[in-house]
Amino acid sequence: MSFTDRHLLGIEHLSPAAITEILDLAESYVTLNRGTAKHADALAGLTQVNMFFENSTRTQASFEIAGKRLGADVMNMSMQASSIKKGETLIDTAMTLNAMHPDLLVVRHPHSGAVDLLAQKVNCAVLNAGDGRHEHPTQALLDALTIRRAKGRLHRLSVAICGDIAHSRVARSNILLLNRMESRIRLIGPPTLVPGHFAELGAEIYDDMREGLEGADVVMMLRLQKERMDGGFIPSEREYFHRYGLDPEKLALAKPDAIVMHPGPMNRGVEIDGVLADDINRSVIQEQVEMGVAVRMAAMDLLARNMRAARSPEVMA
Repeated sequence: MSFTDRHLLGIEHLSPAAITEILDLAESYVTLNRGTAKHADALAGLTQVNMFFENSTRTQASFEIAGKRLGADVMNMSMQASSIKKGETLIDTAMTLNAMHPDLLVVRHPHSGAVDLLAQKVNCAVLNAGDGRHEHPTQALLDALTIRRAKGRLHRLSVAICGDIAHSRVARSNILLLNRMESRIRLIGPPTLVPGHFAELGAEIYDDMREGLEGADVVMMLRLQKERMDGGFIPSEREYFHRYGLDPEKLALAKPDAIVMHPGPMNRGVEIDGVLADDINRSVIQEQVEMGVAVRMAAMDLLARNMRAARSPEVMA
């Protein structure tokens, strides 16, 4: 196995071989999920706890379905009603959970680094479902699987990521992953939303969308994360769509077979034209949702294998 980590906290420390191993296993789960019997036993006898300190629809539902299809006992904790609201610290919550002996902990948290801190305090495997502006590793992996299935490869593609880069953990994880796979990354948006320091991650930066889209194989749109903004990052939504929203005219500058992506939820008419989002010939947005379940199944399967290997008598000896 190339993926031998105890946790999945980010893309930064994954090798190309480990990324490929996760995607290859996810392919098998795509087939399983499209069949009549959608159940496997990779997590049989294990307990999965989902802790979402931020609201989520797609990611939480995806992890819950993934765990149940693999045979885990899945518990969703309502963090809005948890003891943290009463003043309990994240560490105290982690220690309380640890005493219950879960096997897999899926965590989304509004603060960067919080999931890593929690992982240091528990004995189980921890999966980062998004922490602040830091990373969202399974989103990058499901995006990679979607791209690979559409394009037949991940290497040496030209990928344009457009929109609110500054506040996007999705963008950061995708940049790290696509760089590992030797693809060219272009970041497109106003200077307020695409800080220059992203060039240090190996990305090209454009504030002219038409220039940035020229010849792109993949166009990935991002949501304006207003909940993370504390100032005037854009003049107006109407002006933003005029300059940086994806419409058929701008998409025509990319390659004729370029695919359109969006991690969701979408603001139609702000980030992307609604008709284009639903274009079955160009948009792979629904495929991204489907791949999310398969990728999360693969990630939890591999973490469970590593956990069982670490607990085996041979390793203990």
